[in-house]
Amino acid sequence: METRYKTLIMGASYGSLLGAKLLLAGHEVKLACLPAEAEIINKEGIRVRLPVKGRAAPVEIDSRQLPGRLSADVPAAIDPAGFDLVALAMQEPQYGAPGVRELLDRVARSRRPCMSIMNMPPLPYLARIPGLATDALKPAFTDASVWQSFDPDLVTLCSPDPQAFRPPEEKANVLQVTLPTNFKVARFPADSHTAMLRRMQADIEAVRYDTGTGAIELPVKLKVHDSVFVPLAKWAMLLTGNYRCVQKDAARSIREAVHSDLAASRAMYQWVRELCIELGASPEDLVPFEKYAAAAEGLTRPSSAARALFAGAPNIERVDRLVQAIAAQKGRRSAALDEIVALVDARLALNRKKVA
Repeated sequence: METRYKTLIMGASYGSLLGAKLLLAGHEVKLACLPAEAEIINKEGIRVRLPVKGRAAPVEIDSRQLPGRLSADVPAAIDPAGFDLVALAMQEPQYGAPGVRELLDRVARSRRPCMSIMNMPPLPYLARIPGLATDALKPAFTDASVWQSFDPDLVTLCSPDPQAFRPPEEKANVLQVTLPTNFKVARFPADSHTAMLRRMQADIEAVRYDTGTGAIELPVKLKVHDSVFVPLAKWAMLLTGNYRCVQKDAARSIREAVHSDLAASRAMYQWVRELCIELGASPEDLVPFEKYAAAAEGLTRPSSAARALFAGAPNIERVDRLVQAIAAQKGRRSAALDEIVALVDARLALNRKKVA
């Protein structure tokens, strides 16, 4: 095949999904992760289970049988300069962890192009959105200083629309995909970096996977878009579903959050959608509420943010606070969003009190 691209993926959980797609297409992947994860991945590879239309059981991909090369290591051992692309696939609070913070800074200084697949857009990406005062958005981040060395021209955002989780009863190298939608990534400012993304898109598109009973097309593609606003379509979904899983004393499923009061869900969704349009998105960049509501029917677990909150996490990604702060810059306010932010704030305060 032509040139193999080398991608460093920070985060072995959700990052395994993007990693598996690149390995299927013959590219090289290194996962930056915890020592125990690195050990099992180097020994046994990764397993990604994908639901495929028309098949009763998910298709399990074993990275050891794929054409691409996979390895894993701890952050301290990695030099980002040797990679063509760096994908940021950890949760936003994790970037301040010892070892991770230093690797992230080395990534920034190496001037490698970075593609975030976090729900929380990195500050340097937000700097690419015309008219946003990014300094005012820093309080929404766990530690905004980890992003200070980045050049916004080298950072893009990929909407993490596919839903996946690690089954708790399985080893750390197993990922189960529950909603096999596409990764939607905004182009880089530079044509050369965007060309690499388009090549990855085409290579992933061309893959046919042999299940033993014939070659099939697998879901979850990488789709490259010219608009900087396309990945922001996730905001309306997060605020209508993921963050509304958080109730005062417990978490509910995304399906329940969306479908228990469809009128309230539609109102929240439309409010965020209108904010994105005011920022410069065109309606075609965004996802209609009906399409999201239909997908939410199958999301029978609480969101990862809600699960983390009720497991005692002292920090989670705060897309709720970020959108609230962006809306304030545009003179917009939503009582429903204020209520979400207050519920999350209260639960975090309780969690922090317990670990203090």
